[in-house]
Amino acid sequence: MRDVYKILEEMGMQLPAAPQKGGVYRPAVRFGKNLVYVSGCGPAGAVPVKGILGREFSKEEGVEFSRGAMLNVLAVLEREIGDLNLVRQPVKITTFVAGTDTFYEQPYVANGGSELLAALFGENLVPSRSAIGVSALPGNIPVETEALFELAGE
Repeated sequence: MRDVYKILEEMGMQLPAAPQKGGVYRPAVRFGKNLVYVSGCGPAGAVPVKGILGREFSKEEGVEFSRGAMLNVLAVLEREIGDLNLVRQPVKITTFVAGTDTFYEQPYVANGGSELLAALFGENLVPSRSAIGVSALPGNIPVETEALFELAGE
């Protein structure tokens, strides 16, 4: 059985503190028998990043932001369920990428979060995914990711 925390440690990563809410919504919602939806999260980090891809940031930086956003998603999920090892599989992620009118590398950027999930849960359990280009995101962040997870059943 995979230990998500051990894998994170081996990767030299750790979960940040779960981000605070930025409005009137629930950061995570359990539904059905064993599903959890996690609301959109921006990149983890002590200093908030602001700007868009193709202008202030490169696509390679976008991959790092996507990975950081997924770390925040996982932190919210952990706060909701208590232990990430209860995750059976990530089901679906949506990554929003703020970019210039000529930035077309949204799928490349979204790979940052997808690759993290593949490392943690296994290549055979990567989720379905959408990578969407937008002109702006809340707080002028460059990347935001939301996700749906299935928990192991009783």
